[in-house]
Amino acid sequence: MADPNRKWLRQEFATYAYILLYIALSSGQIFFNKWVLSSKEINFPYPLGLTLLHMVFSSALCFMLTKVLKIMKVEEGMTPDIYISSVVPIGAMFAMTLWLGNTAYLYISVAFAQMLKAIMPVAVFILGVLAGLEVMSCRMLLIMSVISFGVLVASYGEISISWIGVVYQMGGVVGEALRLIFMEIFVKRKGLKLNPISVMYYVSPCSALCLLIPWIFLERPKMDAQGTWSFKPLILILFVRLPSISQFFVIIQVLDNSRGVVKDWVVVLLSALLFADTKLTLINLLGYAIAIAGVAAYNNHKLKKEASRVSSDEPAQSIPLVSTSTSNQ
Repeated sequence: MADPNRKWLRQEFATYAYILLYIALSSGQIFFNKWVLSSKEINFPYPLGLTLLHMVFSSALCFMLTKVLKIMKVEEGMTPDIYISSVVPIGAMFAMTLWLGNTAYLYISVAFAQMLKAIMPVAVFILGVLAGLEVMSCRMLLIMSVISFGVLVASYGEISISWIGVVYQMGGVVGEALRLIFMEIFVKRKGLKLNPISVMYYVSPCSALCLLIPWIFLERPKMDAQGTWSFKPLILILFVRLPSISQFFVIIQVLDNSRGVVKDWVVVLLSALLFADTKLTLINLLGYAIAIAGVAAYNNHKLKKEASRVSSDEPAQSIPLVSTSTSNQ
């Protein structure tokens, strides 16, 4: 009896250790991005360049793990036609999500950005209905109304709101919603089976290329003129390593959306202590709590629907669970 109990305790400890590490790395990544973009010491207000560095290192890391060290396996079967028709749209939307989400940090606080991201299920559901992946119902209409109302209340409670930042953040939300829709249409419904490392392996280089082109025209001239190429080696390493490490812990499927919600609350509350531009109000927190309750109801509805589909062996008819934590990474 002692050995099974000891084994169970070790498994539980490992699971919760992964959860805490995921929360720490993922939250740290968001705080690090905000700090780099807004810090006068770093002097790097270039979200395109920052996101491009992340994607280049992610691409290199995936290649190293799968092709050089061969400790992870990439799913075979990718052809040029599939890559162009399926991976490129997904990579472009992923690049758009990260670019616009990081740009929003120049105008709004981390906490308010997290609150706005709670609207993600609404964007995904609306696009899903338009694409024929979702069906409108009274229950879903109620859930979408609760989420929207919560985000509106949280926005009303924001002391210093920047509409430019709101537009950028909403653009990132739309990009992430489109990415999820494209994943369903271009990958799952074509019968492609890609594990998470395979998705990163194929998508990261495409996203890097999609970011490189606008960076050359929009940010490189400013960077050359202002001479902001001098980084301390430690800062440069953190620049590219922390987001990639965080992404790989997201890939390890020991986490569910409830833990993602915990991480969102950690980000909101800690950002009020770390950044001077974050001023939380009771209205902020009340609105965010309402929105998160709606997100939880949405994910619970999707889980029940997926469970019933699996039990009846029906083909998938809807998009996957939505997390509010994808943007700005």
